[in-house]
Amino acid sequence: MTLDEILTLAPVVPVLVVDDIEHAVPLGRALVAGGLSVLEITLRTPVALECARRMIGEVEGAVVGLGTVLDHKTREAAADLGAAFCVSPGLIADSPADGAAVPLLPGIATATELMAGLALGYERFKLFPANVAGGVDALKAFASPFQAAKFCPTGGINAANARDYLALPNVICVGGSWVAPPDAVRAGDWDRITALAREAAGLRRAA
Repeated sequence: MTLDEILTLAPVVPVLVVDDIEHAVPLGRALVAGGLSVLEITLRTPVALECARRMIGEVEGAVVGLGTVLDHKTREAAADLGAAFCVSPGLIADSPADGAAVPLLPGIATATELMAGLALGYERFKLFPANVAGGVDALKAFASPFQAAKFCPTGGINAANARDYLALPNVICVGGSWVAPPDAVRAGDWDRITALAREAAGLRRAA
């Protein structure tokens, strides 16, 4: 799948920090059941890769990607794992847009970083951290000078402000962790997570 095909599957991409391998599959199934099929497993815990592996192999309908990808080597390893995409908090200097089998959504926070990303061949970016990088106002400012660029803002996005981002024509989707609250994951409250996912899946994107 292309990155555009992935990012348009749902208005919200759950950003997941999973501490317990046994939570991976039921968490993935709960989110997919609620209508959020694109799942970002962040590489922030020792079990993250195994969690991603299990989701890829056992959660029907899930499109699983790796987040917190910091170098080209990890991007290449994602292909061996079977990940559909990668997400980075910033630009990876030695990783051009066509430089690996798995598409990458790089993070940017400034116009200078955005220009550097465009020079590497990227047109899809994560504004990160969105809540401290200007948020909705920054994306509005980027729209005119950077018409080719589309965004998945992440960082500080929640149920209360997601619609403000999704109303912007240069926003494809948003990334957020609110659909999988840590307390619900620890308690195995998959019904609650499915309900949160269903609400998020119902958010409107700009036409």
